[in-house]
Amino acid sequence: QVQLVESGGGSVQAGWSLRLSCAASGTGTYCMGWIRQATGKEREEVSSINYYGTATYTDSVKGRFTISKDNGKKTIDLQMNRLTPEDTGMYYCVAAYLCNWYSGGAYWGQGTQVTVSS
Repeated sequence: QVQLVESGGGSVQAGWSLRLSCAASGTGTYCMGWIRQATGKEREEVSSINYYGTATYTDSVKGRFTISKDNGKKTIDLQMNRLTPEDTGMYYCVAAYLCNWYSGGAYWGQGTQVTVSS
């Protein structure tokens, strides 16, 4: 069993930065990542990082967001720079084998809200 606890969301102006953190409990070599959902829109995978540190990003955040992880501390962070209103949404920390976020063996955090005003 894995529990994920996010922190670091908030309300900022466009162009500012935020750093999201996710602390995981439990054991296992999971792929971890961040999924966001804006009101009225489908969920979107923002970024992921596997156990070995290989990262992926959705096109809209490339060059602005950086994901990192500490296997020893079981944490991942998402540094978000040059935020835009389109980045607004609930951000969920997720963990799953092979990054299969929607499988039965996936774990989701409660989410942290990010609001970016223009």
